[in-house]
Amino acid sequence: MTKNLDGKVALVTGGSRGIGAAVVSRLAEDGADVAFTYLQNVDRASDVVERVKAVGRRAMAVRADSADSAAVKDAVDQVAAEFGRLDILVNNAGVFLIGPVEELGLDEFERTVAVNVRAPFVAAKAAAVHMRHGGRIISIGSNAAQRMVFPGFTLYAMSKSALIGLTKGLGRELGPRGITVNLINPGPTDTDLSPADGPDADMIKGFTALGRYGTPDEIAGAVAYLAGPDGRYLTGATINIDGGFTI
Repeated sequence: MTKNLDGKVALVTGGSRGIGAAVVSRLAEDGADVAFTYLQNVDRASDVVERVKAVGRRAMAVRADSADSAAVKDAVDQVAAEFGRLDILVNNAGVFLIGPVEELGLDEFERTVAVNVRAPFVAAKAAAVHMRHGGRIISIGSNAAQRMVFPGFTLYAMSKSALIGLTKGLGRELGPRGITVNLINPGPTDTDLSPADGPDADMIKGFTALGRYGTPDEIAGAVAYLAGPDGRYLTGATINIDGGFTI
């Protein structure tokens, strides 16, 4: 049976765990060959590679620090060379550095901007060279860009807000080439970094209209929609997958 993404090649940054790993698996299940970047955990990366291969698709893990612009560009070019094309880029890698603004130094600022803002720009710029008509660029942001209920998130929220402008700008610029660019802002999502049974989870659930955390698979489903044929007329958009957190 033909699948939505048969013949497509995708690259997911930060794809070895959490939302990124779920996106890698979902795109593979929908027929794409999938590469992803990771930073440290070789065992996790190997597990994700095996999951992709288990559904009959090609997989590739590239070790790259998203804070390193050259490494980001090289990863994109390496994937395009290895697979012969690049159709889908998912900017998922991110850092989450929070704390009182008085305690956040320039080191934290520089790393946050490098990973959460500069890397998506560099990856999109590199990917656009390889993409044909029908290409997809999808970034994973955060609903912290649109609703801030806790102190200490100033730096993180600023970096994720920048992705809204990046998405609109790239959407306008690449639209004539048939390349769509969209942003997904997850809300509370059950991952190892933000477990649904964590110490503040009950309070956080209370800010959502649905009263629960999302799952990585639910975020991956939205990515799959944007990457597939049904998402071809949507670009420059920000979509909140947050259980109503930003209502």
